[in-house]
Amino acid sequence: MTLVRSNGTLALANLTDQALRIRAIEAASTYDTEALVQVTQAYMTTGSRKGARTSAKTLSAYSLAVRDFVPWAQTNGVQLLRPGRRDGGRYVAQLQSRPSQGRGKTGTLSAATVAQYVAGARALYRALRWAGATEAQPFEDAHVPPDPTPGIVKNPPYMREVDDVLPHCDARLAALLLLCAHAGLRVTEALNVKGSDIQGAQLTVHGKGGKVRRVPLGRRVRTALHRLPPLTPDGRLFEWQYHQVQYRMRLAFQAAGHSLAWRGFHAARKHSGTRLYRATKDFTRVGLFLGHSSVDTTRRYVALEENDVQNEVEDF
Repeated sequence: MTLVRSNGTLALANLTDQALRIRAIEAASTYDTEALVQVTQAYMTTGSRKGARTSAKTLSAYSLAVRDFVPWAQTNGVQLLRPGRRDGGRYVAQLQSRPSQGRGKTGTLSAATVAQYVAGARALYRALRWAGATEAQPFEDAHVPPDPTPGIVKNPPYMREVDDVLPHCDARLAALLLLCAHAGLRVTEALNVKGSDIQGAQLTVHGKGGKVRRVPLGRRVRTALHRLPPLTPDGRLFEWQYHQVQYRMRLAFQAAGHSLAWRGFHAARKHSGTRLYRATKDFTRVGLFLGHSSVDTTRRYVALEENDVQNEVEDF
């Protein structure tokens, strides 16, 4: 039987069960990294819980993890279809001791990065089981220790930096920053905003997993958005890709004298969560504003003031 190799994950998913199994076995037996990336993506978009709603960011992160794990497995004598029961733990240990190669970073990979790589490797084995290639689960007992440092400490919210940086942004970049820092949008949500999503002081946000929420817009955000003419026939206000807007925002932070403070757009989203919590003292309301399904997630977006309960305990 001759299989036609396809670069399309959907075409791969449309193979018969026998053809898919053969393709997956062939890829795993020969350590064909790119073919295994395709198998993983085919599973994620057609066989996983989220299916076609799996975000592009998740697919990219898992693909990166597969591209890391497969060469490691080949170098370290791991048979992908018949891994040893300790091989998952070996990979985790190697990740934990691997030097960080990030810009300006020292030490070993962060716990979050280790967890992301392991999640991608686990997804690969779910994909191989989905394809009928193996029943192996080498990461079933592999423990990934959590990071003892809270995310809000490692990546705190921007505070005064927002107002310092805005004068160094053009109108469109300033509106994007305000959408993240004042309206609490994820940067991917902000980049997809259309003029028709704005209804007075409310914004319809199309979020992760196809969820839709209504977000109130403050005066500064409304003013910034009303200054922007649509850029596309369907009314989109931004045409940037993520890497493009990240580069532009980094330059704006540098111009404002905050080059060392740039920590990505998530710190801007935490800015909105922190300010709203300080105004409301209500994690539930903040979580609804940010589009979180769990208040536990919201807690990671709020920087609490030191001695926040000093007045309450004064007369204990």
